[in-house]
Amino acid sequence: MGKVIVTDHPLIQHKLTILRKKDTSSKDFRQIVTEISALMGYEVTRDFELSDVEIETPLETYVGKEISGKKVGIVPILRAGIGMVDGVLSVMPAARVGHVGMYRDPETLKPVTYYCKLPKDVEERTFIILDPMLATGGSLIEAIDEVKRMGATNVKALNILAAPEGLKAVQEAHPDVDIYVASIDRCLSEEGYILPGLGDAGDRLFGTK
Repeated sequence: MGKVIVTDHPLIQHKLTILRKKDTSSKDFRQIVTEISALMGYEVTRDFELSDVEIETPLETYVGKEISGKKVGIVPILRAGIGMVDGVLSVMPAARVGHVGMYRDPETLKPVTYYCKLPKDVEERTFIILDPMLATGGSLIEAIDEVKRMGATNVKALNILAAPEGLKAVQEAHPDVDIYVASIDRCLSEEGYILPGLGDAGDRLFGTK
């Protein structure tokens, strides 16, 4: 079973409180999402393998460490996931960026993928799917399905907030995927919003209603 890792670092929790405030401006909201994403990006790479590499310092030869193994791809779920890209790229600047776009079917209420573009070398990469909110889990499950259909074998999820219902659904659908979150909130509302949550992340990021 994939792990659920709560990144409860004091800096992340402090910034998360600012995100939750209803009077935080879109400008500040975007900045804080970027900062939290960078801090969480540090945590999601904790299990990356290292190998020895011999280098020359200004004074002598030295055997240091470098990240080895698979390359990284980050995949924001459109549209709110875009707000996390710059933060994650700040700690993984060599990562390639794919995109998954979805809409909700008005009859079934299930997510439908309308766009998916990934780097060509899918099998060689660890993919990190970005979305600020893991609510029902439907969008994340569909995004993981799509990335796996294209050949990915190593997938992680990075979310700022999660509801217990969504976590359970994703773990049941994709038990091999580790999920990194900054907070597991209380529950979902009848309308499918995370409580206490922070509202609609996409609207708050981009100033829409």
